[in-house]
Amino acid sequence: MSPPLEMKVQLRDLAQLFNSMDPSPFHDRDLDAAAEAFIVGWAREMPARGELALTIALTNRPPDAKAEDVGEAVRHYFARRAEMKQRDLQKLLRQGRTSLLVGLIFLTSCLLASEVLQTLSQRAFMTVLKESLMIGGWVAMWRPLEIYLYDWWPIRAERLVLERLARMQVRLELPPVSGRAA
Repeated sequence: MSPPLEMKVQLRDLAQLFNSMDPSPFHDRDLDAAAEAFIVGWAREMPARGELALTIALTNRPPDAKAEDVGEAVRHYFARRAEMKQRDLQKLLRQGRTSLLVGLIFLTSCLLASEVLQTLSQRAFMTVLKESLMIGGWVAMWRPLEIYLYDWWPIRAERLVLERLARMQVRLELPPVSGRAA
């Protein structure tokens, strides 16, 4: 097994890592938006294979209780984000199924109406109307095809990155304890 791909972040203190506006307990706090963007961007650039590790080098020592819980808090945050992405993917696929059903019903109706118009008359106006119905029916299939061919990939890829981050090792590098005799 290969060693994890490691990133090191230098911070003044632990508060820079977490959103200062989030009133949640430490374990459930959101990461700071800039810190999250930096960590997620780094993870996207890493090869898809292999585990990740994050080293947080601090200039100021945090309280011991927070220092012990920082790894779990970071992994918990990314696990929640991965769950949210999974829900987004499920919602998109549900929307795709609904769009597909509506699109197929509309396409079928347009094709049937087109056939009826063809039997009624061969005049130019009816031909234009018939072709317009066919085009409109196929255009109604655009969104379901877009969802099933293209839209789900980026959400799944983001979820996979977040799941990797939810498993990553997190290590703190603390400054030496000052005021103690060596």
